[in-house]
Formats: sequence, structure tokens, C-alpha cells
Amino acid sequence: MEHQNSIIHSNASIGKEVKFGNFNIIHDKVSIGDKVEIGNFCVIHENVVIGEGTVVKDYVELRSNTVIGKNSYIDSRVSSSGACTIGDRVTVRYDSILARGVEVGNDTYICPRVMTNNLDTKKEQIGGAKIGKKCFIGTNAVIQHGLKIEDNVIIGSMSFVNKNCVADGVYVGLPARKIR
Repeated sequence: MEHQNSIIHSNASIGKEVKFGNFNIIHDKVSIGDKVEIGNFCVIHENVVIGEGTVVKDYVELRSNTVIGKNSYIDSRVSSSGACTIGDRVTVRYDSILARGVEVGNDTYICPRVMTNNLDTKKEQIGGAKIGKKCFIGTNAVIQHGLKIEDNVIIGSMSFVNKNCVADGVYVGLPARKIR
């Protein structure tokens, strides 16, 4: 199926009132909810689920088994390495990278150019970070593999998070330390 110069594979499930930009590739077994907006030049791989009311901007790549909840906003040039879970009402700003296995809780805001990792120092996959609900991750923060960031945590811009972060804390620095 083609739509405004996009390729939408026949086994994709597309909801009602979905808007597509140009030059997208939507693979098999993708499920897109009602009232979703997909920008231009996006690649959405197999078994991706995009919830109702979500906006996906330009040049986004969502690899297999990524699940995005309802009413979320995925900004331009965001990449998911696959097997990621993004909750409802989550904002992921431009140029951010969500490593394989990252989980993001509801109502979390991820600023531009946040980088997550899922490999340990021996290049073995440990899994991405588990980011709680109502968190705020500052611009250019780096979050190491396998960490747990509990609910209501603020991570300062340009922080390097290499340890778990407890609920309601504020963390900043290289490496990130709890300041409140």
C-alpha cells in the first residue's frame, strides 16, 4: 500500500484518522492507533506499536518490538534500538537515542540529545535503563545500561548517570550525584 509516497506493508494495522507525511516505510505487523501523526522519512520496523494520539515527527527510526503508549510525542531524529517501551504522555525530544530494552514510564520528559546505552564494558547486552514515571531527563544526559531511575527523578543536563537513582531525587554531574 502506498500513501503520499510512503510504503505501508499490507500486514500493518492502521487506525482511523492517521496522518502520514512523505517517504515513510511502515513494515509488516506494525500497529498504529487512531489519530496518530507520522512525519516524513520515518522507518517503522516490524512489531512496533504506536498508541492512539501519538505524534512521531520526521526522520524517526523505531526498530522491532518498540511499544509507544497513547498521546506521546516522539520528536525528529529519535532512534529506538528496539524492544523499548515508552509509556503514555511521554515526550522524547530530538536526536535522542533509546537503546535496546529501555523502558520509559508515563508522563516522563526526555530533553534533546539524551543517549542511553545497553552494553557493558565487555560489549555484552545488559539491557537499557528503566526510567520511572514523571521523570525529567536533561539535555545531553547519558544513561548507562541496566540502571533503574525511579519515579519523579530529575537528571540534570549533561549528566552521566552510572548508578541507580532513587525516587524524588535530583541528580547532576559527571558522574551524576544526588543533590536533593
